Amino acid sequence: MKKQDFDPQRWERAQDNAERIFRGLDPLPSKSDQATAGSYLSVKDFYAYMPMHNYIYAPTRETWPASSVKARIAPIKGVSASTWIDQHQPVEQLSWIPGKPMLIKNRLIAEGGWIDHKGSTVFNLYREPTIEPGDPEQVQSWRDHVEKIYPDDAEHIIRYLAHRVQRPGEKINHALVLGGKPGVGKDTMIEPLKYAVGPWNFIDVYPAHMLGRFNGFVKSAVLRISEARDLGEVNRYAFYEHMKIYTAAPPDVLRCDEKNMREYSVPNVCGVIITTNHKSDGIYLPPDDRRHYVAWCNLTEKDFPVGYWNAIYGWYEREGYHNVASYLAQLDLSDFDAKAPPRKTLAFWAIVDANRSPEDADVADALDALAERQANGKNPAPPVPVLTLQMLIPYTSGEFLNWLQDRKNRRNIPHRLESANYFPLKNPDADDGLWKIDRKRQAVYVHRNLSLAEGIKAARGLTNQ
Repeated sequence: MKKQDFDPQRWERAQDNAERIFRGLDPLPSKSDQATAGSYLSVKDFYAYMPMHNYIYAPTRETWPASSVKARIAPIKGVSASTWIDQHQPVEQLSWIPGKPMLIKNRLIAEGGWIDHKGSTVFNLYREPTIEPGDPEQVQSWRDHVEKIYPDDAEHIIRYLAHRVQRPGEKINHALVLGGKPGVGKDTMIEPLKYAVGPWNFIDVYPAHMLGRFNGFVKSAVLRISEARDLGEVNRYAFYEHMKIYTAAPPDVLRCDEKNMREYSVPNVCGVIITTNHKSDGIYLPPDDRRHYVAWCNLTEKDFPVGYWNAIYGWYEREGYHNVASYLAQLDLSDFDAKAPPRKTLAFWAIVDANRSPEDADVADALDALAERQANGKNPAPPVPVLTLQMLIPYTSGEFLNWLQDRKNRRNIPHRLESANYFPLKNPDADDGLWKIDRKRQAVYVHRNLSLAEGIKAARGLTNQ
């Protein structure tokens, strides 16, 4: 054979066929056969998921029915491709676990705990990102953009994003809330992160999706919830309660429910990023929230010169995606505590205040007046340890007094007192949990600084007065 006639592709094909024949498989089809049959698929590309008896196409992690596998792969020595896969490449469970191999051999998973079981296999749906190396020193364009829109929060944001790249299998116990007017580049800032973690590990949803039955989005290193606001069909209070299991752990394991799939367990490691254009009617945050870091941009579209966006996206395409991905992958995170409660920013308190009811301030004023009356000259007056609604009434007037005495508001009163750090205290000696004070059964509320025993002792002191 002449040197110029050597075909390296034919040589590799011959080697592959020799290996396949040795394993008892049919040889690969010729180029002419491929032209008529379409792209070639091999049984090596599929694994049989036995609980549902369908087939996982490994390159994409999607499931196929047996009929589709048979249609694309010829029988192997008289045995259908699906049957061959059942016998030679079965898996007993599915999961999505960053940092683990595609096939986790001789183990099973149950609610996040591993069980050794010889011969069993867990198929890991997680796929590593494919990152082409860049220059981590050449990221100033991106850092300038982050610092332009979030000058006071840039360092925390950058470390949050770097954590998602370096430690996708570890939970950050708070969500990142990025707010500001439309067109200021919130999503532009995050674009390189999508490349760095792998687009298949970065999922975009809207608030309405979060309250639906199916939650395949838990299989994500980054879960971005766009356009968070009170849309009517998604109540922001319900949204806040529903999001608790996704923004922090525990729970350490979530049940993944996908359409046409059997539920399976995945670790709760998704990093939640919420973007919003609305501060007053966006998300709900209570004062004691420990699950959200809020950054707010006060710029508008007019603060960006002509050509700004073409320049940054042009740089992204040329080198920026690779450079930022490499920068995030090597950034020092030794001072980043993923489990610590986040700092409460001015933007955080602005959202909290926007959600406060007028009655919250009235309750606080009445509590201050009651505390001063009982303080006997102490300054500042310590909070009243336990109280009843009747104790507050003398320190109220006008519209708030009418609201407090209106029976239809009784269910809202505990919520207002809870906002002021007072919680209902059940009487352990009464079936209805109420306390008999001044010959009337009443609810007693205890300040959060007291232990249960201290609260009960103080409440019994009220009953004896």
